[in-house]
Amino acid sequence: MDKSRFDVIIVGAGPAGLSAALVLGRSRRRVLICDAGQPRNAASHGLHLFLTRDGIEPAQFLKIAREQLRPYDTVTLRHGRVADARRLADGFEVVLETKDSAKEERVTARKLLLATGVVDTLPELEGLPAFYGRSVFHCPYCDGWEMRDQPLAVYGRGENGTGLALELSFWSRDLVLCTDGPPELSQEERERLAQRRIEVREDKIRRLEGTDGNLERIEFEKGDPLPVRGMFFSTGNSQGSDLAEKLGCRFTSEGCVDTGEYEITSVPGVYVAGDASRLAQFVIVAAAEGAQAALAINKELMKEDLD
Repeated sequence: MDKSRFDVIIVGAGPAGLSAALVLGRSRRRVLICDAGQPRNAASHGLHLFLTRDGIEPAQFLKIAREQLRPYDTVTLRHGRVADARRLADGFEVVLETKDSAKEERVTARKLLLATGVVDTLPELEGLPAFYGRSVFHCPYCDGWEMRDQPLAVYGRGENGTGLALELSFWSRDLVLCTDGPPELSQEERERLAQRRIEVREDKIRRLEGTDGNLERIEFEKGDPLPVRGMFFSTGNSQGSDLAEKLGCRFTSEGCVDTGEYEITSVPGVYVAGDASRLAQFVIVAAAEGAQAALAINKELMKEDLD
C-alpha cells in the first residue's frame, strides 16, 4: 500500500475536521488529518453551546476528541501546515510543511475535506490582546451570558456596529457603542439605538485598561474614560486558508465557501465544513457539518469502490 496515498485528507483538526475523521475512521477509511495548531478559539476561557460540553476549555475539548480517535488505526494525525493543494486526474495532492522536516511532503488522496475555519479580524487597540477571550469577545451567543447585566462597550461602526449593539441589548441594557472615530451611522440607525437607550461615543480610543484579563475601562484621546466590564466587537473575519480559492471553489457574497447539501463544493471531490462555509459559527454546528461531509464522502467512495 502506498503510504502517501489516502482515501481522504482532512485539512484542519478542529471540531469539523475531527468529527469527520471519527465518522470516516469508523467507516474504515484511510484518513490523514493535517493540523496547523492554530485553533480560532485558543484564547477563549471556555467553549459554549455544545450540549454536554458547555463551558469546557477549548484545549480540553480537542484533547478528548483526539483521544477518542485513537482506536481507529486507519486515521493518522500529522502536525503541519498544508501550504498548497491541487487537483489530479484521480484525486488531489497536498503539500505539507512540518516543523520536524526540512523538506515539503507531498501526499495524495481521493477526496479532500477543508475544515480550515476563519480568522477573526481584531480591532487594532492598545491593550486588547490582554483581554481577548477573557472580557473582550466577538460572539454574544458564546459569551453574552457571562457578561449579562454588566456595563459593556460595543466596538463597531455603521450597520455592523448597530446590529451588534441591538443584539447585545438582550443581554445587557447598559451599553455604549464606541465607534473609534466617525460612526458611519444613518439617521435610522441612530434612532434605533436611541430607542434601546444605547449611547454612541465617537471619540478615538487610546487604550483598554484593566487587571488580570478583566477589562475595567476604556481610555479615549479626549474626554472621560468609560468604565466597563467587557467589550464586544464587530470587525469581521476572513478565511483561515486560501486552499478553497486555489482549488477554484465558488464563494458566497458574504465571503463563505459556497457549499450545498452535505458540504459539497462546486469542485468535485472537495468538501468544506465548519466556520469557513457558514455564518452560524458555533462549535456544535461545525462538528455536525464535519459528520455530514464525512457521510457524503464515504458514500461517494463506496460508489467508486463498488463500480
